[in-house]
Formats: sequence, structure tokens, C-alpha cells
Amino acid sequence: MDNMRRFETIRDYNAFNNNETLHPLVSVVDLSKASPRQGSRMYFGLYTIFLKDVKCGDLVYGRHTYDYQEGTLVFLAPGQVAGMNSNGETYQPKGYALVFHPDLIHGTSLGRHIQDYTFFGYQSNEALHLSERERKMVMDCFSKIEYELEHAIDKHSKRLIVSNIELFLDYCVRFYDRQFITREKVHKGILERFEHLLNEYFQADKPQTIGLPSVAYCAGELNLSAGYFGDLIKKETGRTAQEYIQSKVIDVAKEKIFDQSKSVSQIAYELGFKYPQHFTRLFKQRVGQSPNEYRMLN
Repeated sequence: MDNMRRFETIRDYNAFNNNETLHPLVSVVDLSKASPRQGSRMYFGLYTIFLKDVKCGDLVYGRHTYDYQEGTLVFLAPGQVAGMNSNGETYQPKGYALVFHPDLIHGTSLGRHIQDYTFFGYQSNEALHLSERERKMVMDCFSKIEYELEHAIDKHSKRLIVSNIELFLDYCVRFYDRQFITREKVHKGILERFEHLLNEYFQADKPQTIGLPSVAYCAGELNLSAGYFGDLIKKETGRTAQEYIQSKVIDVAKEKIFDQSKSVSQIAYELGFKYPQHFTRLFKQRVGQSPNEYRMLN
């Protein structure tokens, strides 16, 4: 997997997989038409969603390996690198890929909120595993997009294609919500581990040396991507991971405020704030009183 292939255009990716280019900015690729090949690393300048139908090696994302079996969806955003490690063996690709260029969605509703689909940032152990019924829904969405591609391009084409891509991505949001619930064994204890991580963080000297704990830091300590971790915490608690961290900061701050030998500025620095006024602002937003008012009233 030393050589990297680059796919900047739909035409490039279609040619690699022996598929006809019906539209310059979007394609539903039938991977079974591709020639047998060995593993390689690939750079994508496109939004790319793979639906894998048959086991043909481990999908490598960056330097991590997916738990990637039949009926799995993998999402890549432009600028990401992925590849297939076939252990030196030749394999016949099967399944489908939906690829679309960023230019397709500029100026559309999807273009304005593509960042809301956080699963484009998920990592190795966070792929979407589909039930048979969900897989049929995915194939139905692909078929509708393919129908529009086979239809002569007219003034309705772009709107209908983009709308169907958006519908497909909205279904994937639902499927991920289901996965958060059905994969409880995988996620079991994440919230408890998150709480334990924060407790240890504030009991140590990390706030003074590192600063306030970030969502990315906590996700990394729990071996999850920031996007997947944030979505999982939101699903479990109804709060964002950042809100959860801020609540912990306020709880620790309330305890420290009772030590009247320390000034509010000292407490702010101990919690990891660079500027005491930022601590005071957050405390007042969350508690309704300034730290000094809270100290006096209690």
C-alpha cells in the first residue's frame, strides 16, 4: 500500500472502476464492474460513501482499520485518505459507492449544512452497520439517484439529485441513532468512563499544565473520534459533550469557591482558565450569579 492513487474528479474514479460517467459531478458506482486488484491507498477529493457487499480485506482509514464486514457504510469527506489492505492478494471488488464533488452541492440546502453530517469525520471502529431492511433503503436511495443520472440532464436534475443525496444522508442519521442503541455492548460504560476521566483530570494538575479539557482530548483518551464521541454523548444525555464538560467545571468550581483563602482568580487558574474573566462569565451564565455572589450567598 505504498503507492497512493488520487481521485479529484468523478471521471477519474469512474474510469478506475470501469463505470461510465453520466454526470461530471456525481456517480453511483457499481464496484463489481471494476477489474480485480490488490490493496492500495487512495486520496479522495470527493464525498465518497461505500456500501460493501462482500468481505475482501480490511478497510484502512488513515492508519486505523475498520471493523468492516458485509452491509457496512463508510463515509469519507474530501481530503481524506483510505485504502484496502488485501494482504497482497488480488480480490474482486463488490458493492456500490456514491461519490459526489463538492461543487455539486454549492448553493443548495445540503451545501449549507453538510457539516451537520458528522459521520463524515468518524474513524476506524465507527462505521455504520446496516440491517437488511436498512440496506434496502440505501439501495432505494441509490436507485433514485441513478435514475436521475440516466435521465437526460435538464433544469430539474441538480435539485432532484441533491435532494435524494440529502434524503439518503438523513436516513443515515437515523440509522446511526439506532446503532448507538443496538451496539450498547460496544458503547457500554462510555459515559461512566467520561465522568471518571473528568474527575481524574481535575484531581491532577492537568488543568494548570494543559488547560481546560477539550472534547477532542476526552474523545482521544476514550479511543473515539471527536465527532462520534460528541454524537454518542448527545444521544445518551441530551447535552453536547462540551456542555457536559462545562457542567463538570462548574461543579468543581462550586466546591473550590467555599475555600475563602483562595481568590476567584486563583480558582480560575486552578481550573485551567487562561483569563479569570472567562471563568466569571461562564459561571454566571450557568449559575445565574457571579462567583463572588455565589460565595457570599452560601
